[in-house]
Amino acid sequence: MNVGKEWTEASIQKIIDSLKHQPGAMLPILHAIQDEIGYIPETAVSLIAESLIQTRAEVHGVISFYHHFRTTPPGKHTIEVCRAEACQAMGCRSLEQHAKSTLGIDYHQTTADRDFSLEPVYCLGNCATAPSIRVDDKIYGRVSVERFDELVADFRQDMKEVS
Repeated sequence: MNVGKEWTEASIQKIIDSLKHQPGAMLPILHAIQDEIGYIPETAVSLIAESLIQTRAEVHGVISFYHHFRTTPPGKHTIEVCRAEACQAMGCRSLEQHAKSTLGIDYHQTTADRDFSLEPVYCLGNCATAPSIRVDDKIYGRVSVERFDELVADFRQDMKEVS
């Protein structure tokens, strides 16, 4: 994903045109747009609707049905908290409450400084080391509230060093 990548209506239309002839094209189009720019901008909804001969409401319905799709730009890092049964049995509920409190946001939101987005996920396949989280593309197991705080601090420090 190219978070923050510049996009134009033409670049979105190019993605749509490359996939619109597939059966059930809406989901592949939505995934491709989000993979390319990090979210589904409002402009894309009209372009998709027109290209697939759908209403904007139908496109919005699909976007809102699947929690994976974002309609706002994500933070620099996305933290996903696993909410599957194994993680629940090992304390993910208190971890997710701590994450929300620490970051000052709820699921599907981004911190005011745009550093972190918080998302629920329903299985990371890391059940043996529950509770688990994923930050961007890396999975962390046996995450306590203390370990969560360490990870957030480490990512914040890395972002300071890069800027």
